[in-house]
Amino acid sequence: MILSRAKIEEIAAAVTKDFNQFFFGESGDDNKRFVQATPIDQLASDYLGLSVTFARLSTDGSLCGLTAYTDTEYQIEELGRVRSIPLKRNQVLLDESFIRPGEVRKLCGKRRFTLAHECAHQILFQLESDEEQASCRKRYAERRAYSLRDLKSREDWNEWQANVLGAALLMPQKEIDRAMWYFAGNRKLSNFEGYFGYSDRLALTLLCQTLGVSKSAAVIRLRELGYINDYSYAEFYDPVEVWA
Repeated sequence: MILSRAKIEEIAAAVTKDFNQFFFGESGDDNKRFVQATPIDQLASDYLGLSVTFARLSTDGSLCGLTAYTDTEYQIEELGRVRSIPLKRNQVLLDESFIRPGEVRKLCGKRRFTLAHECAHQILFQLESDEEQASCRKRYAERRAYSLRDLKSREDWNEWQANVLGAALLMPQKEIDRAMWYFAGNRKLSNFEGYFGYSDRLALTLLCQTLGVSKSAAVIRLRELGYINDYSYAEFYDPVEVWA
């Protein structure tokens, strides 16, 4: 199933509205309320019915999460030995680094985006036809083991869609619009090859803290929604900066 960005935004808006009604008892359309972060853990477990667990997924940290559409196994090779991790249908497995002592707060934004990405995979799968779902489950047959390379190559075609949908779930357009009104007065932020002036940097920091996302994820999403103007670093000028 190939979806346009506009269609993915429609799906995200519909899921977000239904989830808000389910979780908060309202659709989230109250214009007087403050910016609201997506409770992605509850969306995964309570709304989508996914089981979220943690394990060491790779030796180099290259795999942050995965999900299963049917019972299968995931294999990881460590120190010359192969270790198998059983996966159940509708399970999301996140890397254990996300819950490692001293890393939980530091990796909060990355963990939330990874979980949103895996939720997006499951939502996209549910939108497939019955025939395609059956075919997909057959490919991931029970007791069939997959390596990191297998999983990456098998899901390459769907990664872009899951990234876009995951970002839209974690940072719904209505919440971004609301955040930019509160924190930036609806002005566009100026990005000078990764550098921001003081006021724009402050607005971006407040948005990230409120929505529970990383700076890199927020910048990508803001750019997609037209809230960032990109310039070369040579054009950078911030009258607030004080130079000795």
